[in-house]
Parts: sequence; C-alpha cells; structure tokens
Amino acid sequence: MKCLLVFDHLNDVVYTKYDEKFSQHIRDFAAQQGFVNPENSDVVVDDNVLVQIFSPIITSQRIMNCQFGNSYTSIQCEGGLNMCFDEYMGYLFVSVAQEDIHSIKKYINICITVVRYLCGPDVCQLKVCEKRAAAATRLIDSWVHLQNNDQAVFVEAVEQLIVNSDVSSVTLQILRKSVDKLISSIDCSKIHAMVLVNNKFLSLYSSQNAKELSAPDILFATIVSQSSATKFEQTTYKVDSLQVLLAGSDQNPCCLAHVVHVIPICEGINLLYLLEVGNLAISSSLYEAFFHLHTMQLVQIQKDVDTLRPAFENLDLAMKRLNDALKKNKNNTIEYSAKQLIKKWDIIRKKYLDFLKTTSDEALLRAETLALGLLENLKQLLSLMAVDDKILTSTRNQTAEVAKIVSEKLNSYNEFLKVKSIRNFTLGSYLEEFPGLVHFLYVDRVSHRVTAPTLDFSADETNRLTKNKIWAMIKFSRNHLQEGNLSLMWKDTIFNYAYFVWFEDTSGTPMKPLVYPTNSSKALPLPGLLGSDFYRKLKEVCFPKMSSAKIRCYELFCVHLGLVTASCVLEHTRRLAATIWELRGLKAHPIDLL
Repeated sequence: MKCLLVFDHLNDVVYTKYDEKFSQHIRDFAAQQGFVNPENSDVVVDDNVLVQIFSPIITSQRIMNCQFGNSYTSIQCEGGLNMCFDEYMGYLFVSVAQEDIHSIKKYINICITVVRYLCGPDVCQLKVCEKRAAAATRLIDSWVHLQNNDQAVFVEAVEQLIVNSDVSSVTLQILRKSVDKLISSIDCSKIHAMVLVNNKFLSLYSSQNAKELSAPDILFATIVSQSSATKFEQTTYKVDSLQVLLAGSDQNPCCLAHVVHVIPICEGINLLYLLEVGNLAISSSLYEAFFHLHTMQLVQIQKDVDTLRPAFENLDLAMKRLNDALKKNKNNTIEYSAKQLIKKWDIIRKKYLDFLKTTSDEALLRAETLALGLLENLKQLLSLMAVDDKILTSTRNQTAEVAKIVSEKLNSYNEFLKVKSIRNFTLGSYLEEFPGLVHFLYVDRVSHRVTAPTLDFSADETNRLTKNKIWAMIKFSRNHLQEGNLSLMWKDTIFNYAYFVWFEDTSGTPMKPLVYPTNSSKALPLPGLLGSDFYRKLKEVCFPKMSSAKIRCYELFCVHLGLVTASCVLEHTRRLAATIWELRGLKAHPIDLL
C-alpha cells in the first residue's frame, strides 16, 4: 500500500498518486466513518473524503511547524504502516506506505524534486494543468523503476559509458554539428544535446552561452528518457516533448525554463535536446523571491520582530534583485505584470517596515493580506517566463529531422554501444588482483559519476541474491551516513561489506574533517543528489571555514566474500580507489580511508 498526497495551505488536495490497496483501504475506512456510501464501488477516492480523513493530522502538523517550529516528519502506525511529511513552498507532501521511514522520506524527497522540475515554485500547477500532473506521475513511476533496477540511479549518480577516445570524439562532433544545424533552423541559440544508452551517459555537447547542466539535471534527464521510452515503447524518431525548469549548476536552484525533446534513434539509445528558453537572471531571482516570501509567511504568524526582521531583509533583497533583472529584460509580454508586481511590493514593504518600527498588528495584518496578492503576481510572472506549447510544437519537427541525421551517422556504432551498455565493464579483470571481491561502487562526488562493474541481475538466483544484498548495503550505508558515520565495515553470513567517504583537496591530498557530523546535524538533508546536494552540505559541515568548491569528496562501496578478513578488505579498498582513477584516465592518489 502506497500513496502520495499534496495539500495546499487550506488543506485542499492538489495532487494524488496511490495504488489500489490504498484506494480500497481509504474507501473501507471512509465507509466506516460514514463519509461515503458503502455501496459505492468507485475506485477513485474523492478528494473531499481525503480532506475529511487527513485534515486533523495536517492541521496539527502545520500548527507545530508555524507556531513552534517543531513539526513532526513521520508517524509510525500499527501493522507496519508509516506516514511521512515534507513541505515545499507552503505545500504539504504526505506519503503513507508499508515501508521503512527512510524509504518513504526518500520517496517524498524525489516527488518534490520532480514537482520542482515541472512546476518550479508554483506547485498549484499540478491541480490546474492535467498535463503536468500526468507528467509528474509518469516521472515518479520512472524513478521508482530505475531505482529498483539501476545501481547508478539508486546511489543518485551518473554512470559514464566507458568507450575509447575515438568513439567519444566522433559522437561529440556529431552532436556539435546537429546542434549547429538546429540553431540555424529554430529561434533558440542555447541548446544541449545528449546521448544516453540504456540510461548510461555517453556524450553531451552544449552550445556557446548555454547554462551549464548540473549533475542533478543530467540525472533528471535520465529519468525523463526512461519515462519517454516507457511511453512510446522505443518507437524510432517519435519525439516526446516536455517543459521543464532545470536547476542549473549554481548552489541555489534557478528553475530555468527548458524544452526537452527525447528522440529514440534506435532501441536502447535515446537522443535528447534541451533548449534553454528562459531568462537566467529573472529565473534565479524569481525562485529566490518565491522562497523568501514563503519563509516570511511562516515566521510572521509568530509576530516576533527579531524573527521577522531577517526574513523581511532577505525578501526585500530578493525583490530588489528581481526588479533589477526585470528592468534589464526587454520583453513586452511581461512588462505590465512586472510593473504590477513591483508596485504591490512597494506597498507591502512599507507595511512590514511599519510593523518592525511600531509592532503594529494592523500593519502586519495588512501586509499579510497583500502578500497573498503578491504571491499571485509572482505566479503570473513565472507563467509568462515559462515555456508555452507554441515553442514546444514549433521546435519538434526540426528536432526530429536533425535526429535522423544523428541516427544515420551513429548507425555503425549502435550495436557496439548497446552491447557496451549491458557490459560496461566487468569484475573479471579485477579478480586476480583483488581475490574475494564480489562487487564495488566508486562515486566521485565532485562530478557525481559512478564507476561500478555491470551485473546481470536477472541471470540467475545467485545474481538476484547479490542484487538484493547490494541494494541493502547501500541503504544501510546511507542510514549510517545520515547519522554522521563516514566509514563502516560489517558482515552477514555470506558477505563482508565496507563503505567509506573521504575528502581530498584539489591536489589530491587527503583531508581529515575538522568537524564530524552527528545525528543532530539538522542541516544535513537525506543522502543523495536529487532534491539537494547532500555531499556539498556534508563538506560544509565537516570543513566549516573552507569553500566547498576546494574540497573533493568520494564514496566507495565494497562487497567481499565472507571469508575475506577485515584487514584484507581495508587493503583492497585502498588499492581499488587508485586503480579506478587509472581506469578513468586520471592520475592516481593514495587515500586515507579511516
């Protein structure tokens, strides 16, 4: 049984996603409570029923959050049923499932990420736009499929397809020429072209001045690619198009509008074009304004001047940046909306300043009321800055034509690439040098690229057992990493397991954390990359006085046969990390794991 429910600030349902077991459970419970007619056999749960059932717990959660800043994040129920909560831009995401708390929290975290990529800060788009709600459902399902079957996605990293330099160079040149041709035929000069082979990253070319794609953006593109493959069942040249708001490579997400076209050029190989159509300066400052307005709405309930002052200063700065960006943008479409927004903010700003000077309840109440209108102005501006269906459809045909040319030029490599994606590289060459080694995953948390032997998990019962053990190892490591443990070694009746996180400076010299994270480190998000970069936060906690950009972070998971001693496992992991550097064509450095 599993569900995702999204509620707005009025506790109205914005979005639902649930399975048949949840539907049946809710219908039975609603009938017992007299909310519905027991004779009603409708499998779709009425939103009003959900509101009646969940409103008490949601109201309680919001009060704990707004008035006491101490909301609960999960509730454990009888029969192994658990409920988790998370909040994004004033919308409450609730998931109920018969799973462990960590898994449900990760599920909600990914759902919020998908919503942010589709809707930006305006979550209500899920309610008013059926296409976006359907896309969200499809993308969430695709992530669930990938994280159950793809080890790279499970550790939230990008797996590079390991091919020789000639193939890499040829592919990059083909993509470059295709982008140049596409630029000449459409009204867009900032384009990314990407090739994925069975969800493994082969190549990326970005045109000049295009905003750099972040690792989360590439990982999200993998989910989009999988979703498209499922939707069209690999129909060659059938273009699947989507409007998204990419995060970009900056520390804070900017929600920059892109059109994504996914074209299967043959079975297992997808070509993606990402067209940057948004304004970077406006997108960044607009998201910032949404965020700080939401924070302001939370803290003003407490009516505490000391708490409200910094929140107001942050919002004021965000609105100033947005105003500056709007003034520099010569777009007649948004001119009127921009003027209305700034005019309204000037009035609200004066009311907030009155409250900060006089603590007048009347001034704060007036500001609160006007802020709701300001939020609508921000949503309108976001809508105008986002992509419309005209751009989506007008670029689709040209993209398909260019994709045919790419397909023809890559045709001689297709079979090689597909075979390579199935057996990217194997453990066989390592068995002699590392006796007893069963599997490993090495993750560079600077580029978020993972290097791991390919396992055919469907081959036989032994490999399926190995897969379950590997997935359990990763979950176990993540749970302990959340508690601040950077190195672990443990065993069961079959295998020995080891997990290490370590740091280096830019020259490759090992670095010991100045501060070790603890279970009380509330600043740390869930381990992973989608949603928020856990590893950047980890570096900030461990090295509080250093720039995180100057610190490299790495992860290594190892599985050995149970007879292998702990000292041998440790010695293997040290040498394995250096060997992987050589495999990836980089200079090897000694590492200090413990």
